[in-house]
Amino acid sequence: MIESLLVANRGEIARRIIRTAKRLGIRAIAVYSEADADLPFVAEADEAVLIGPPAPAQSYRNTEAILAAAKSTGAQAIHPGYGFLSENAEFARTVEASGLVWVGPGADAITAMGDKINARNLMAAAGVPVAPGTTDPAADLDAALTAAAEIGYPVMVKAAAGGGGMGMAVAVDETALRTEYDKVRAFAERMFGDGSVLIERYFPRVRHVEVQILGLADGRVVALGERECSVQRRNQKLVEESPSPAVSPELRSRLLAAAVRAGEAVGYRNAGTVECLLVPRQRDSEGDGPGPGAEEFFFLEMNTRLQVEHPVTEYVYGIDLVEEQLRVASGLAPTFDPDALTPRGHAIEMRINAEDPKRFLPGPGVIRTWVEPTGTGVRVDSGYTEGNTVTPFYDSLLAKLIISGATRDEVLDRAQEAVAAFQIEGPKNNVPFFAELLANEEFRSGSYDTGIVARMR
Repeated sequence: MIESLLVANRGEIARRIIRTAKRLGIRAIAVYSEADADLPFVAEADEAVLIGPPAPAQSYRNTEAILAAAKSTGAQAIHPGYGFLSENAEFARTVEASGLVWVGPGADAITAMGDKINARNLMAAAGVPVAPGTTDPAADLDAALTAAAEIGYPVMVKAAAGGGGMGMAVAVDETALRTEYDKVRAFAERMFGDGSVLIERYFPRVRHVEVQILGLADGRVVALGERECSVQRRNQKLVEESPSPAVSPELRSRLLAAAVRAGEAVGYRNAGTVECLLVPRQRDSEGDGPGPGAEEFFFLEMNTRLQVEHPVTEYVYGIDLVEEQLRVASGLAPTFDPDALTPRGHAIEMRINAEDPKRFLPGPGVIRTWVEPTGTGVRVDSGYTEGNTVTPFYDSLLAKLIISGATRDEVLDRAQEAVAAFQIEGPKNNVPFFAELLANEEFRSGSYDTGIVARMR
């Protein structure tokens, strides 16, 4: 097993990785920016190194500073968490070229799945369903218009190098496409350094369901169930639950098998997630096809890292995914039997963000009060505590509230109590939104889709 680990991240995910590392007897090393010096993850690490000013490019995305910290502390391995450099193939290669262990998938897998067009084509070749769309970048507006006419409106205009819900727009007709194509292309060039755009069929009423995979040290890829991620604002997730209330045993079998094929197609190792769109499928013209209740799914993208929402899978499968990541990176077998994976119970995660609960606009500030809920089936993965300052430099995530129980109904009831008990004063926060959501008939029924937040607002 790895003996020392540098966590190249911040906030709640750094704190969460440090917790598992210390439980396993691994020396945990934190890196931090000047803005984060007082945060809990810095104090809880065995050693911490200042790597630069607040701006991510000068700190958490600063490869040279992170590698220098690893060298000065004698770190044996680097865990990138999520965001920042976690899906940067060049960083992964540099880490390994420096003689360090990279706790994540290989750089080739990151590269293969980092471009949405290339990923779509790879998945189609592996027999994973993909939505109708372009197999090459739409080089200019004329190419985009031609592709959209063939696919059929509405279409989604997507940045090929995008991620995290960014670089996407819906075009309902040719007029809208003429506007959105230029917008997405310019955004992609500015944000990702790559203006490549793909055109894909847009489905107005869908669910967002993803499968957790783990590529083991012996080469096998296993699927650890699915997560429902349809509660979103601006294409970014707010709530995740496992198992999905929309997935039948038959659909689950197909989803998990497709996710395993996806991982095998790129020789995947370590933790990753295969994201899919779940679309209602209508009866065919002869009347002998699937009925209205049937579902089909399409590959969306693969996240080549640990997901924010991994705790719900941990509860349902009774494992520590960070520990499994470290075991894979160390060349060790998993703690579980890959041939006897059995899910139990239900879990929901709510992302507590420093943003107002109506328009979801960021609201940094000093935390004057911070009281976390406790009790059976309640877990809080937090990045902050009372007295800390939430700065505008990073993602607005403050904490993750994870609730588990035997049934979905039990979890929903526990979640209502936990949300009512979570007290945060100072920065704006979205805790009131979750109180509203948990009382929402559509959400409680389990019959919601990605439009639920828009309908609530």
